[in-house]
Amino acid sequence: MNTEQALLKLRESLAKPESVLTLTGLMGTSSAWLIARLLKSVDHPILWITPLQKEAEQVVSDLSFFSDFPVLLYPCHDSLPFVPLLPSAETISQRISTLYRLATEAGPAVAVAPAQALVELTVPPEILLNHVEYLQKGEEVDREKLLKWLIDSGYEHCAIVQSRGEFSIRGGLLDIFPPLTTFPVRVDFFGDFVEEMRFFDPLTQRSTKDLNELVILPANDLIFSRSFLESIHEKLVERAAKYNMPARKVHEILQQLEARRLVEGHEALLPLFYPKPASVLDYIPQQTPLLIDRPEEVERALENYWKGAEQTYESAFNEHRVFSPLKSLLSDPEQLSKQLRDHTCWLFQDINLYGSPSNSSITKSPNHQITKSKLLSASALQELEIKSSKPDLTLMLGSAKRGIDLIGPVLDRLKDWIEAGERIVLVVPGRRQGQRMMELLSFHEVISDEARPPILSAPLTNDPAGPGLMICTGQLSSGFALPGEAYIVLTEEELLGARAGRTRGPGREKTTVSDLTFEDLKPGQPIVHRDHGVGLYKGLVRIETGGVSGEFLFLEYRGGDKLYLPVDRLGLVQKYIGIEGRVLRLDRLGSSSWQLTKQKVKKDIYKIAHELVDLYASRKVSKGFDFSPPDAMFRQFEASFPYEETRDQAASIEEVLSDMQEPRPMDRLLCGDVGYGKTEVAMRAVFKAVEDGKQVAVLVPTTLLAEQHERTFMQRFQRYPVTVEALSRLKTRQKQREILAGISQGRVDIIIGTHRLLQPDVKFKDLGLLIVDEEHRFGVKHKERLKRLKQTVDCLVLTATPIPRTLQLSLLGIRDLSTINTPPRDRIPVKTFMAEFDDSLIKEAIEREIGRGGQVFFVHNRIKGLYRLAEHIQRLTPDARIEVIHGRMKPDELEEIMIRFVRGDIDCLMCTTIIESGIDIPSANTTIINRADKLGLADLYQLRGRVGRAGEQAYAYLLVPLISEMGKESIKRLKAIMELSVSGGGFRLAMQDLQIRGAGNILGVSQSGSIAEVGYELYLELLQKAIDEFKGLPQKNEIDPEVNLGIPAFIPEEYVPDVEQRLLLYRRIARLEDNEKDADFSLELRDRFGPMPEEVASLLKIMGIKRTLRLLNVIRLDRSFSNKKERIVLGFGPEGPPHPEQLIETVQKNRQWRLLPDGRLIIFPEFVEKDEDSLASIRQTLQVLIKMATKG
Repeated sequence: MNTEQALLKLRESLAKPESVLTLTGLMGTSSAWLIARLLKSVDHPILWITPLQKEAEQVVSDLSFFSDFPVLLYPCHDSLPFVPLLPSAETISQRISTLYRLATEAGPAVAVAPAQALVELTVPPEILLNHVEYLQKGEEVDREKLLKWLIDSGYEHCAIVQSRGEFSIRGGLLDIFPPLTTFPVRVDFFGDFVEEMRFFDPLTQRSTKDLNELVILPANDLIFSRSFLESIHEKLVERAAKYNMPARKVHEILQQLEARRLVEGHEALLPLFYPKPASVLDYIPQQTPLLIDRPEEVERALENYWKGAEQTYESAFNEHRVFSPLKSLLSDPEQLSKQLRDHTCWLFQDINLYGSPSNSSITKSPNHQITKSKLLSASALQELEIKSSKPDLTLMLGSAKRGIDLIGPVLDRLKDWIEAGERIVLVVPGRRQGQRMMELLSFHEVISDEARPPILSAPLTNDPAGPGLMICTGQLSSGFALPGEAYIVLTEEELLGARAGRTRGPGREKTTVSDLTFEDLKPGQPIVHRDHGVGLYKGLVRIETGGVSGEFLFLEYRGGDKLYLPVDRLGLVQKYIGIEGRVLRLDRLGSSSWQLTKQKVKKDIYKIAHELVDLYASRKVSKGFDFSPPDAMFRQFEASFPYEETRDQAASIEEVLSDMQEPRPMDRLLCGDVGYGKTEVAMRAVFKAVEDGKQVAVLVPTTLLAEQHERTFMQRFQRYPVTVEALSRLKTRQKQREILAGISQGRVDIIIGTHRLLQPDVKFKDLGLLIVDEEHRFGVKHKERLKRLKQTVDCLVLTATPIPRTLQLSLLGIRDLSTINTPPRDRIPVKTFMAEFDDSLIKEAIEREIGRGGQVFFVHNRIKGLYRLAEHIQRLTPDARIEVIHGRMKPDELEEIMIRFVRGDIDCLMCTTIIESGIDIPSANTTIINRADKLGLADLYQLRGRVGRAGEQAYAYLLVPLISEMGKESIKRLKAIMELSVSGGGFRLAMQDLQIRGAGNILGVSQSGSIAEVGYELYLELLQKAIDEFKGLPQKNEIDPEVNLGIPAFIPEEYVPDVEQRLLLYRRIARLEDNEKDADFSLELRDRFGPMPEEVASLLKIMGIKRTLRLLNVIRLDRSFSNKKERIVLGFGPEGPPHPEQLIETVQKNRQWRLLPDGRLIIFPEFVEKDEDSLASIRQTLQVLIKMATKG
C-alpha cells in the first residue's frame, strides 16, 4: 500500500468512532511525514501518544520540520507523583498552554504527549476556561482587580520579569510572562486604559514587537482565589486528621497556599481544589483521533509509571504526606481504557526511530499482540502495511577502507538514485553546514539546490534539467525512503556516518555579559573607591543639601568613617572582588595607605606588562612552518562535524587556520567553558597539521583528561589513515616503549599525554603542532620546556576558564586570543529543581538516572559526614555502585576513582565540590547538591554545568532545609541558578568568580596578591593602562569631574522602586560614552519604566556635561546665584586647560568671562529660571571651549 492509499484509509476511519486502525512498515520519520500530509485534509486536532517524554519531544521536532500546522507538546511532570519536589514553571506553563489551545482552537493541529501525561490529573476544562483574562489595546481595565487576579492565579511579583509566571508593576507599566507567549509582554496603561502592548526580551528588557491583544492564563493548575482557599482550609484540616498528617505540616501547607505559592508534591492537593480533576483526554473532542506510537511500549511505560506511583504513594502515606486516596490523584487503567475506546485509535507499530533501532525488515504485528492489550479491544481492527525503509548509506561508509576519499562511494549511490528519478531531500542542521555540503557535493559533481521547511511544500522535482537533490536546513532525527514513490529524505548523519547524537531544538545563542556590574551588590559588601580605597557599601540614601534633593552611595571605612558619594560620581567605585581565602582589610579615609598600595600594585603590573610586550616582540621575528590552506579533503573532514558551529567557534577556527598559514609560529590561547566546542577547534588544527605531514602533540594535565582526549580523537579520526596514541601511567612499560619508537620514527601522527610528553626520551620525528590543555596547571619546569617548544612549533593553548572582556582587550595584539562565549545552540537546558532533603526524592532521582543507563553526582561539601551520608544513600539504593571522593585524598587514589567513574564502573559519585572541571562525562546527567543554600552562585553554576553535555535531558536537584524557613536572599540565589537556562541573567553573576580564575590563569599566580589588594576590576584597569603605555598608545583621561549645579539629578524611588535596579542603572549611566548612547538609554528607560521624570533627564544631561569637562581637563564645576545673577566656576586639573593662550585671548574679548589667579575660570551667563534652560546654557558654553581647544 502506498502513502496515498494509507491517507485515504486514515481519513475513512475518522468517520467510524471507536474504530482501531493498525499501520505497520513506517520506518524512520515517515510516520511524522505521513501525519503532516494528513493535516492538510482534516479540520480537527490529533493526539499523538508516545511511550516517553524524550520521544514526544522528538516527534514534536520532526512534525514541526514537515508541517506548518500547530504542533503542541503536552509534557509530563518531571518526577513521579508524591515526590516532594517543586514543579517546573516551564513544564506547568507548557501544559496549561496546550490544554487551553486544545479546548479553544479549531482546525488541524497535533498535540504530542508521553503516556505518563495521559494519567496525570490537572485543572478541569470548565474551571480553566472560566479563569482567563483577555486584554485588548484601547480597552478599559480595572487594574487593581487585574493585579489581584494575577496573584490568585499563581503569578509571582518581582522587580524584573525574566521567567514564566512572573509579573512586575512600575507606575503605568505591567510586565508579565504568561504561558501562551514565547516572550514576556509589557502592558502600557494610560490611567485604566491599555494604551500599548509589546513583547520584550527577558535578557535586555527592551521591547521588540507590538501586539493588539493578549490572553493571560493561570501560571499553574491550582487557582488560589479566596473562595478556593477557604474551601481548601476546611478540607485540608479534615483530611489531615484522617491521614494523621502532623499539625506543623498542615500549617506549612496553608501558609504556602495563603502566600499563593506552589507546595512540593502539589498534585496531592488537586482533589481538594477540584471535586473532579481532569486529564488531557477531557480537553479534546470525541472526534479527535488518538495516534498510539508503539502501543506495547506505551502500555509498558504506563505500567512502570503506575507501579512507581504506588510505591511513592505508599512512602508518602507512611510519612503522613498525603491526604487523599491514590485513585483520586491519577487516572487508573480501567478509567484510561474507557476514555481511549471513545476515540478512533491509530496504532503505529514498528516505529522504533524514537527508541531503540529496529530490524530493517518490514513485518506486520500479530493480531494477538493487539488483543492482549489492556487499553484497547480489537473490535473494528484493520491492518495496513506501508512500504518504507531507511536509506542506510552509513553501511557503505562504515565498510569503506581507510583512505582519502571516504565519501566517494556514498556520493556514487546518490548519483545512481538521482539518475533513477528519485526525489532526494538532504536535511542539515544549519545554513553554514548547508553551504559547506553544497560545496562538497559540487566538488563531486552532484548538483543541488536549497529548500526550506516544511519540505512538503518545497519545490521537489525529478526533472533531469533541474537539481536532483534539495538541501534543507532544519532539525530531523532521521530520514526515510518510499521505494514505490521515488521519494527519499536523508539526514546529514545518514550521509556522513553516525556520530555523537545531536540534541533537539534550534535553540538560541545566549548573550554572555562579561562586564562586571553592581546588580548583586548588597549592603555590607566591600566596594573600591579609586581615591579612597576599600570600604563597605551601606546602601543608597536620599539626602537634601542646600535645598536640593539627591541620592548618594553611603560608604563606610575603617574606624566608622563615612563617605556619601553622589550618584553622578559612581564611575569612581567598583564592586570589590578579591581572591578567595584572602582576609579583607578596610582602608581609612584620609590616610596614605591606599595610595601606597596602588603604587606597589602598579609596580607589579608594569613588570608583567613589560614581559608580555617583550614576548610579543620576540615572537614577531621567530620562524616556523607555514601550513597549506584548507583543501577538499579538509572540507570533507569539516563536513563530518555533527553540529552547526556557533559564531564564536567558527571565528576561532578561522583565526587558528589563518595563524597556521603564517611563517611565524602560532601561539594562540583559546578560552571557552566545558562543552562549548574548544576540542573541535583543536581537531581542525590537528587535521590540517597531519594532512601536511606533521606530527601533533596534545598535552593535558591529568591522566583522566589524557584518556578522555584519546577516546575523542580516535573516534573523530577513525575513518582516516591517522595513528592516534596516548602516553600516560596507565600504559604498560612495553606499550610506552612501542609508542616512543613510533613517535621518533614518525609512525605516530597524534600523541596525547600528560607531562610525560615533556620528558627527554620523547623525541619527535617532525613535530608541527602542540595543543596544550589548561597550561596553568603545569609546574614551573614543565612550563620552561613548553616555552622552548613554542619557539619552533605552532602552539594552541585551551582553557576552560572564561577570560573577562577587559582582559581580552588588554591582551589584544600581544597574545593571540580566541574566545568561545556562546554555548552550542542545540544544548538541552538542565532542568533544575529546589527541594527539601527527602529520601523518596533522592531514591527516585538516583534510580531513574541509573535506570536509563546514566550516572549521578551527589555533592555534599563537607568531608565530615560525607561517608555517613554515602552509607545512607547506599541503604536507599542498595543496587547502586557508590564511591566517595574528596580533596584530602591522595591524587592517585582520587584519579583512580574518577577513571572508574568515567568508564562507567560507578553509578553514583559522592563528592565535595572538587569535581574535575575539564572532564566530559556524557553519561552523568543527574546532579544532586546537598545544602545548596550554603554554596555561592559560581559554585552552583559550575556544579550544575558538570551534567547536560549529551543528548539526554539532564537534571539538577538543589537540596535545602525547610523552604518555608529560608531567607529571601537564599531563595533568590537558588532561583537565579534555576532560571539560568531561561533568562541567562544568573550567568553574569556566576561568571565573576570564574573570570578572576581566568585572569589568574593567564597572568600567573603571583598576581593574585595584587588583585586582592585593589580588587579585580581596578587591577584590570591598571593593567590595561600599563600595556597601552608600553605599546605607545595614548593614555585615557581618568578625571571624574565633580559637578555642583544645585539641580536635582537622580532616579526617584517612585520611578524605579527596586534598589538593585537603581544601582545598576546608575552604574550604566556612569559608563555612557556619547550622546548617541545617551539617546538609546533614554529610549530604554521610557520603554521599561515609562516617561522620564525631570530628575532623571537632568542626570543624563549632567553626565553628558561631565564627558565634555573631561575633554577640557576640568576637575570641578560649581554653579551659584547672587542677586539673580548666575555664576559658573570651572576648576582645571594640574595640567591646566588645553591651549591656555586661546583661553586667555577669549577671556580678554569677553566681559562675562574672568580668569582668576589660581587658574579657575568664572563665567556669568544670562540668568534663566528653569533648570533645563540652565543645563542647555552650560552645554553651549562648554561647546565654545571645546571649539577653542580644537582650533588651538
